[in-house]
Amino acid sequence: MSQKAIINTDITAGIINKNIYGHFAEHLGRCIYEGIWVGEDSPIPNTQGIRNDVVQALKKIQIPVLRWPGGCFADEYHWKDGIGPRENRKRMLNTHWGGVIENNHFGTHEFMLLCEMLGCEPYINGNVGSGTVQEMQEWVEYMTFDGESPMANLRRENGRHTPWHVKYFGVGNENWGCGGNMRPEYYADEFRRYQTYVRNYGDNKIYKIACGSHDHNYEWTEVLMREAARFMNGLSLHYYTITGTWQHKGSATDFTEDEWFTTIKKALVMDEIISKHATIMDKYDPDKRVGMIVDEWGTWFDVEPGTNPGFLYQQNTLRDALVAAVTLNIFHNHCERVQMANIAQTINVLQAMILTEGEKMIVTPTYHVFDMYKVHQDAARLPVEFSSDTYEHNGEHIPQVSISASRNAQGQIHISLCNIDPKSEANLSIELRGLEETAKLTGTVLTAADMHLHNTFEQPEALKPADFHGATLMGQGLSAKLPPMSVVVLTIE
Repeated sequence: MSQKAIINTDITAGIINKNIYGHFAEHLGRCIYEGIWVGEDSPIPNTQGIRNDVVQALKKIQIPVLRWPGGCFADEYHWKDGIGPRENRKRMLNTHWGGVIENNHFGTHEFMLLCEMLGCEPYINGNVGSGTVQEMQEWVEYMTFDGESPMANLRRENGRHTPWHVKYFGVGNENWGCGGNMRPEYYADEFRRYQTYVRNYGDNKIYKIACGSHDHNYEWTEVLMREAARFMNGLSLHYYTITGTWQHKGSATDFTEDEWFTTIKKALVMDEIISKHATIMDKYDPDKRVGMIVDEWGTWFDVEPGTNPGFLYQQNTLRDALVAAVTLNIFHNHCERVQMANIAQTINVLQAMILTEGEKMIVTPTYHVFDMYKVHQDAARLPVEFSSDTYEHNGEHIPQVSISASRNAQGQIHISLCNIDPKSEANLSIELRGLEETAKLTGTVLTAADMHLHNTFEQPEALKPADFHGATLMGQGLSAKLPPMSVVVLTIE
């Protein structure tokens, strides 16, 4: 039996901010070192130390914004340790992630170069937990001031004459936990103080992001909005999809249908969490001036056997692709409040886009979802009326199909569809209200017969998108047959 959806193609409901497709690169495991940075003397092809293959792959998915240097690492990072001649930079212990030595070879100049190479906005996360107001103020001055000052002069001495454009700046990270174990009332006051000195120099206008809540901690959002909303432009939110417990999260590749079901069910909780935090924000900010910034999200499983447990290296299967796709659909549907999201993390850490092994590089199923979904960036969201059939497992049930639609500036309509049921097809009938005469329908699908399928260095293209021929356009409607456990993007033009 066909499931019926209605898409109002002549009505828009907000703009899907391209920054929802943002990424996160922390000094954690092999994300920066070996992932992004190999050094100028490396035999791996690079531009001033930054891997060429990684830059090329990330440019393909049109990465809009990149968050750095953390994460928990941000609140123990002192930016002056990462400038000047690399041989003179301080070596430090990365206490959060693996107890390894951080040589600070990848610092402010290297990160800003990476963003320039990618054509993306930098999102800098400042140190509140172990840093000072002066340190944060001087970092902003170093990066963005064009006049005569000690920090601007220091930047010039280090080889950068003109200032950079820095739009996004986070004032601390997870200050309720690794960033200082603060109470919300205390952090609200600290945010008010620190942000005062995150100044706008010249035409560089900074979008100030306060450390927000995690999961179901609604009290934090209440206090921050009540005490500090007028001083912020954005408020962060963190939510990870964890199948098991914090101690035993389960394997990224060896899992049962029980774990498949639980993972998708927990990913769908993102909708509830955003809705409830947004309701609190609406109370203090009814005009939605303050953006919700979901700057850490994604799956979190046990590390791959034999790897450093502090490096958070995990593989990435079709299951991860479905989590990414349904989550992005949720972000689309909350686009009036959600103004940025940053999946954790870009390379070799958690739900990564890319995995590297020496000179080898592969892209993951999650990467392919971001590539398929990039058509939604900065597009107008189209309202969808839909009540999905259910995917039932062991007496529990969740919606079988996730759907989102948008129209881009060229007038193309894109419909993203997820069938999360690993056993059953989903037959859809979609009415396209207000649709003018169209020329053609095309589609792309990401799916496999095995839910555990993933790309390896031996089989780098085991799972990749293919042309989709399971949809038919009929006047002002279309029918589609979605394979089990699939992600489909349709284009109408």
